[in-house]
Amino acid sequence: MIEKVREAFNEHFKQENYENLKNDLAQIVGEPCAFRISETPFFISKKLKKEVFDACDAIVEQLWEIDFNEIRERFIPKKLQSPLALGNPHFLAIDFGICEDGNGGIAPKLIELQSFPSLFLYQALLGKTFLKNYPQIPQEGFHYFFNGLDEAGYLEELRRVIVGDENPEQVVLLEIFPEKQKTRIDFWVTKQALGIEVLCLTKVIKEGKNLFYEKEGRKIKIKRIYNRVILDELLQMPDLKTDFNLTDDVEVDWVTHPDWFFMISKCIMPMLKHKNIPQSYYLNDFPKELDLSTYVLKPLFSFAGKGINLNPTLEFIEGIVDKHNYILQSKVRYVPIVKTPSGANSKVELRILYTWSEKEGRLMPVINLTRMNKGDLINVSYLSNDDWVGSSISFFEK
Repeated sequence: MIEKVREAFNEHFKQENYENLKNDLAQIVGEPCAFRISETPFFISKKLKKEVFDACDAIVEQLWEIDFNEIRERFIPKKLQSPLALGNPHFLAIDFGICEDGNGGIAPKLIELQSFPSLFLYQALLGKTFLKNYPQIPQEGFHYFFNGLDEAGYLEELRRVIVGDENPEQVVLLEIFPEKQKTRIDFWVTKQALGIEVLCLTKVIKEGKNLFYEKEGRKIKIKRIYNRVILDELLQMPDLKTDFNLTDDVEVDWVTHPDWFFMISKCIMPMLKHKNIPQSYYLNDFPKELDLSTYVLKPLFSFAGKGINLNPTLEFIEGIVDKHNYILQSKVRYVPIVKTPSGANSKVELRILYTWSEKEGRLMPVINLTRMNKGDLINVSYLSNDDWVGSSISFFEK
């Protein structure tokens, strides 16, 4: 964090800045945001920025040393595997907690990673709206886009990845009851920005290997799916009636292939090594002398932080039948780093978002998502009843 920037921001903060931010977003998308937005962005110094991206580079490099075909067979049940060609992952999210480094300073510590699209279009809008409504945010010398992208370049990058060469009408953002999802603000922003349809899984029509949806009395063929369906959530709806399943053999391009959600996730955490990666073990293969009080128990496949046990015991672990579906991860101590008017500082989790660059043949960082909380879990589903917490964005010092 940058002390002088934080002090200037807090000194000049006005509640009307925040209300205007929320009102602008609601006016653009047609409804208020369904999750809490923090009153403040996070400001990241050059030093912390370098450590974040050094860790990111090391993680991405190690990904390609992993045999993902082996991971696929090991962790994804056959009945949940898609028969379609895997291809490259279109997206990657790397989550860091801003934590104690053990020497009185701060350091980014890997919390988890996933190959699933996050709030890509919404985050760009949020950054722009922060700048519009908060005059105390420096207009020069900071950025929230990466790789030299600006607003126009970023939009073009997302259009290339999501729409590709297809007619936007034949590209759909696929979700389960999208109008009920907390993240739906991103759906509406994506529809506005890219001209694609937001479609519920229950509305997909399957004819042989082809998929269609109806719009204004027309049946439109789907050629490309921007997949936002989280399979864990889908599996909790066994009575959901659909023509089409994610595991069907159909003629469509996935953005991104459903199996990547499982393969680049918490399940590979024990395989990654770096000073910014906490030690982790598979629950069916951990040292018996391990001090469990210093570890957190996580299910491999869950969303919104569900199923996390912050204080696992041996008795609790012994009661778990499917131990291969869990990991133990060394606890980290988040630093309450963001000064707030209430006196209780907020903790920060930083998500670096990547897209796959066909031109460069690699995953490329493009933007960030930031979350703040004052409780034990930093997640929009576990917010404390306080202010200066919630979803946000970080401004990086150039």
